[in-house]
Amino acid sequence: MIYLKSDAEIELIKISGQVLGKAHAEVAKRIRPGVTTKELDRVAEEYIRDNGGIPSFKGFNNFPAALCISVNETVVHGFPSKYELKEGDIISIDCGVKLNGYHSDSAYTYPIGEISQEVRDLLIRTKQSLYCGIEKAIEGNRIGDIGYAVQSHVEKFGYSVVRELVGHGLGKSLHESPEVPNYGKRGQGVKLKEGMVIAIEPMVNLGKKNIVQERDGWTIRTADRKQSAHYEHSVAIRKGQAEILTTFQYIEEVTANTSLMIEVNEVTIA
Repeated sequence: MIYLKSDAEIELIKISGQVLGKAHAEVAKRIRPGVTTKELDRVAEEYIRDNGGIPSFKGFNNFPAALCISVNETVVHGFPSKYELKEGDIISIDCGVKLNGYHSDSAYTYPIGEISQEVRDLLIRTKQSLYCGIEKAIEGNRIGDIGYAVQSHVEKFGYSVVRELVGHGLGKSLHESPEVPNYGKRGQGVKLKEGMVIAIEPMVNLGKKNIVQERDGWTIRTADRKQSAHYEHSVAIRKGQAEILTTFQYIEEVTANTSLMIEVNEVTIA
């Protein structure tokens, strides 16, 4: 069942999204070679709890941490660990916050120091594809319009979209209906209605779309071990233009004029 939210409920999700955005920024301040991913998780959980929130992911289906931290060929759901980041890595930070009974969810991928132009382009174009999807998240369109916008943008550069993992609805529950694939056909799928809240989250591989799950039962990586990027916003369906409920503002203030910055300029939407 798809639960439509009132304006008051959407505002509560947006407030949660502000705490989430600031938690992301606290993590971004500490991303550098030599830091462990477990330390980044500690920073996020501490900030969220100090600001009245609950880490949405911790304990969700027994997930052990506040952050999903995915490095290089890990697509999503990586565990924080004693792994020390090094020059040339990329790292996806996925986080959720429950505040006042409502969840928000967003993700951002960072380069660590100098990375190849090929991989930087992957990050830029994956981030662009998120906004391509958001542009189609309006009343009267369909879920397939979002997926088509993401897929057509990244595939024209030769990238692959992960099929097995998708975006989702959210609100009082972290994962609600409908599913929001990053691929699809225009005009197909669930019709979008004002009051729906969904997480749009392109997961895009530099190589082939195939993925494998590690023995921990959570970590997903690319089968060919090429890098993967992941960006995510929670958005409310509106008439004419989607309302973005999470924010990258605080991340971008922290990363401005640093190697962590992934700047997106004009986007050509197919």
